[in-house]
Amino acid sequence: MNRLLFGGSLALLAHPLAAQEAEAVSAPSPNQIVAEAATEEWVAIGPDDLLVMTLAPDAQGNARQAVIQLMPAPFSQGWVENIRTLARAGWYDGVSINRVQDNYVVQWGDPNVDNPEAEGEAKPLPEGLRVMGTEEYTVLWSDVPAVFKQAGHLMVSGAERLERIAQGDEFPRGDAYAALSLPAEGWPLALEDGQVWPVHCYGMVGVGRSYSPDTGTGAELYTVIGHAPRHLDRNIALVGRVIEGIEHLSSLPRGKGDLGFYVDPAKRVPIKSIVLGSELREPPHFEYLSTEGEAFARYAEARANRRDPFFIAPAGGADICNIPVPVRRVASDDTPPD
Repeated sequence: MNRLLFGGSLALLAHPLAAQEAEAVSAPSPNQIVAEAATEEWVAIGPDDLLVMTLAPDAQGNARQAVIQLMPAPFSQGWVENIRTLARAGWYDGVSINRVQDNYVVQWGDPNVDNPEAEGEAKPLPEGLRVMGTEEYTVLWSDVPAVFKQAGHLMVSGAERLERIAQGDEFPRGDAYAALSLPAEGWPLALEDGQVWPVHCYGMVGVGRSYSPDTGTGAELYTVIGHAPRHLDRNIALVGRVIEGIEHLSSLPRGKGDLGFYVDPAKRVPIKSIVLGSELREPPHFEYLSTEGEAFARYAEARANRRDPFFIAPAGGADICNIPVPVRRVASDDTPPD
């Protein structure tokens, strides 16, 4: 198994010179490596970990749908539980996209909550929603399942180094926001001083909130549509990522109000429904490429050192957000019930 040095945002993915010269002969692209990955290297995403968001059709009558994968344990589970509660209650049905800020985020929820353009009463929330503290934005290294730590062994030069970084030992930093960042169990994570947290990459989904100590419930959500806003890490709960249909969100007209809110209520995009995949008659089926496998190790190295014909100079590294975990659909019918 290849072991790749993932020094943080700067992923120093380097092979010995002889190996680099041999690989340069064929120079498979990252997409080719993913396409040729063995079936056993793909991991199924459970239907209860999927949210299917159906927007109102566009101006030409075209259907618009996005699929979100929810964050796995142990990260952000209080908010994820709330989101499942809200979806099962049908609370999201009829809310809207209220904010589109260029190179930043798309945000949706009740237009009468935390919106400078609010014009009515807030929609009542279902009972039983959990309230989380700011300390739950991160997870203790000691509480992270062994599988995450084992995943890190593939991307860092040895388990001992990974453990020492977790305990705060000094190592050269390649990441401006953490001692180390790496993909594990299919997600981009960061690590420092015994704390682990998910990272704000493109397409990640977070929980809107007011000023601290408010941490949000999950009723108001956003997704990143621009350069990774890593300064938000550990300041807002990340609860998932858009794995299909991001183009329906990233291409929306930008809001003209403060922070990209729509000044004209008519510009808000209605959301017909947000439902759990497990609640559908025929749930969608997706898989992600295991970050613990040989194919992902080769894919990550190829992303950091492009040698396929278009490229002239391999970069010698890659930001954690520039090595997105591949996800594929393995079923076609995900139409929500009427």
